[in-house]
Amino acid sequence: MIRLSSCFIALLLALSSTGLPAPQNGASTTSTTEEGSGASTSSSTSTSGTSTGTVAAPQATRPTISLDPNNPVWDSTSKGPFDSIRGDLGATIIGPNNPNIAVQNPDLLAPPTTDSGSVPNIKWPMSLSHNRLSSGGWAREQNANVMPIATAMAGVNMRLKPGAIRELHWHKTAEWAYVIKGTTQVTSVDEEGRNFISTVGPGDLWYFPPGIPHSLQATGDDPDGSEFLLVFPNGMFSEDSTFLLTEWLAHVPAEGTFGRLDFLAKNFQTYDFISLPKFHAAHHHSSLSDINDFKNVPASQLYIFPADVPADDQQAPVSPFGTVPDPFSFALSNVTATQFSGGSVKIVDSSAFKVSVTIAAAEVTVEPGAMRELHWHPTQDEWGFFLEGEGRISVFASESNARTFDFQAGDVSYVPATYGHYVENTGNTTLKFLEIFNSPKFQDVSLNQWLALTPPSIVKAHLGFSDETIAKLKKVKPVVVGPAN
Repeated sequence: MIRLSSCFIALLLALSSTGLPAPQNGASTTSTTEEGSGASTSSSTSTSGTSTGTVAAPQATRPTISLDPNNPVWDSTSKGPFDSIRGDLGATIIGPNNPNIAVQNPDLLAPPTTDSGSVPNIKWPMSLSHNRLSSGGWAREQNANVMPIATAMAGVNMRLKPGAIRELHWHKTAEWAYVIKGTTQVTSVDEEGRNFISTVGPGDLWYFPPGIPHSLQATGDDPDGSEFLLVFPNGMFSEDSTFLLTEWLAHVPAEGTFGRLDFLAKNFQTYDFISLPKFHAAHHHSSLSDINDFKNVPASQLYIFPADVPADDQQAPVSPFGTVPDPFSFALSNVTATQFSGGSVKIVDSSAFKVSVTIAAAEVTVEPGAMRELHWHPTQDEWGFFLEGEGRISVFASESNARTFDFQAGDVSYVPATYGHYVENTGNTTLKFLEIFNSPKFQDVSLNQWLALTPPSIVKAHLGFSDETIAKLKKVKPVVVGPAN
């Protein structure tokens, strides 16, 4: 049997042959690297717990991150060639390549070296959506059929000519809207018989709860009519599955029992009541004129159709039950934006727009060279829409999965809850976009604020920050960060 003393002697010989110091009784040795230099120092900690030096940061023996800025390898003004090359990586594309798509997506063809693993596609250009054309305008949509990751919300982009009406209708889900251009007159009646009418302008919102009927009509304020964005808190929502007034009436039978009474005349009580013997009381007759009251009901849906421009002072009929207690529209354009070093933010949720209990949103501007800070949303996915400018989003999906996507005006973005991300302005003009959530309250977690409010020793142990860097962390969310001076 090998004796314990022999093992100890062998261990001492091995240590001496490798040039490492032998362990001393009652002490352990650690090594640290001083910040700003490559010098290694030793410190000892006695078994009594008394420190005689600086505890080593765990990352001291690990590789550190690259400081390469990883900018896009071309911009929207580039003429090509658009090759999959970044530094020493990649190669030219010698097969077919669509330059119109390539110029808008440099970070897909030549991704940053920080991209890693696999992340589902988070971008959908509305320009790729099928457009439904009508005599009064058009509509196109994005849902999970074209963007599978977008499970919680879907969007519709709609245009109405002056006077055109999106016919009276309702949905299973709520409808939230942001007016892009022109003005739209909206009307509605709730389940209590209380009505509502409002004219909604650029940058303003409307919201209709699930099942509440409403109409949309472009005014004559803008010669182009109006265009707006609709968002629905259901990823599988389709504009084609709306409940339409004309379509319903076209599917109500023209005659009732034994052909004695037109259903529509009976429902709307347009007939003259005729007293009949008791046996026939349930089957009073309707006259031909009663039935003719409905001869002009369309046999199929109108959807979006032309009509006269509404009067500027148009009023809803007086309801015996009054008007809705909380307005279905909200003048976001009148809200003062909160300014930050790199842009501005307007936040609207149910705390201000009380009826909007399923949708919260932020309107964000980012100046050239600035960025929407590193952050995430703790419980709700983010559905985004780019209104102006150019930008890119990098998302971190945990387990070293990260990917970068480029966006232009008219594009939809979708970032799942808890995914870390930022939005950078990569163009020369102001970037403007919407962040929209299926939630009554707007929430986000700022990486900068989180680190600033965490004990510095913990942050140093993770990231190796100096005291000077720790002091620069922001205890108040910077939200939109300006470019470096």
